[in-house]
Amino acid sequence: MTSLDKPTEDTQATDDARAVTEAALFEAFGGVRGMVETVLPGLLFVTIFTINKDLHWSAIAALAVSVVLVVVRLVMKDTVKHAFSGVFGVAFGVVFAMMTGNAKDFYLPGMLYTLGLAVAYIVTTLCGVPLIGLILGPVFKENLSWRTRNPGRKKAYAKASWAWGLILLAKCAVLFPLYWWADTAQLGWGLVALKIPPFLLAVWLTWVFLAKAPPPIDVFAEMEAEEKAEEERKAALAAESGEPSAGRHRR
Repeated sequence: MTSLDKPTEDTQATDDARAVTEAALFEAFGGVRGMVETVLPGLLFVTIFTINKDLHWSAIAALAVSVVLVVVRLVMKDTVKHAFSGVFGVAFGVVFAMMTGNAKDFYLPGMLYTLGLAVAYIVTTLCGVPLIGLILGPVFKENLSWRTRNPGRKKAYAKASWAWGLILLAKCAVLFPLYWWADTAQLGWGLVALKIPPFLLAVWLTWVFLAKAPPPIDVFAEMEAEEKAEEERKAALAAESGEPSAGRHRR
C-alpha cells in the first residue's frame, strides 16, 4: 500500500459508513413517502376546516386518506408501519375531537405524543440508554452492543437523542400556546408548517453524529461466525475420532 492509497481507502470507508447511515435512517423514519403520509391527513383536515368549518367532514376526510395510504401500501406489499401509525394518530384525533366537539382537539393527541416522545428521548439519555439507539440499533444490526462494546457509538446516540428531545420540546413550546390562544385553522396550519422542518433537522443531526461515530458492530454476523466456527470445530473433532461429521449421511 502506498501513501496515496490509504487516504483513498479511508475516504471510501467514510463514504460507505455514511451511505449505510443514510440507508438506515431512511428505513427507520420512512423517507419522503413516510413524511407525505405523516403530513397529508392533517393538511387535508385543516384545509377542509378552513373552507367550511365543518368538523365532521374534515375528520372523515383525514381518516379516509389515512386508510387509503395503508391500503396502497398493502396492495404494493410494502411496509405499513408508518402508514398504520398515521391511521392510529388520526383515529385518536378524530375520536377526541368528536367527543369534545372542539375541532382543535383533533390535534391534541398528536401534540401530547410529541411531548411524551421529547421527554422519553431526554429521560432515556439521562439513564444511559438513549432512545434513538434503541430505535436504530436493530436497523444497523447492532442491537444493544453499542451500550457496552462501542462507547463512541453510544456517545453519538446520546447526542442524537438530546437533539431529538430538545427539538421536539421547542416544537411543543410553539404548539401548546397556539392550542390555547389560536383558533383551529391557525393551530392546524402551524402544525403543518412545523411537521417537516424540525423532523428533517433532527434526522440531519442524527446523520451527522452517526456518520462520525465508529461503525456498528454487526451482532448477527458475529453469531453466524460463531455458529460456523462451532460446526467446523465439531467436524474437526469428529474427523479426529474417526466418526462421520454431522453433515454426512451414514451408509
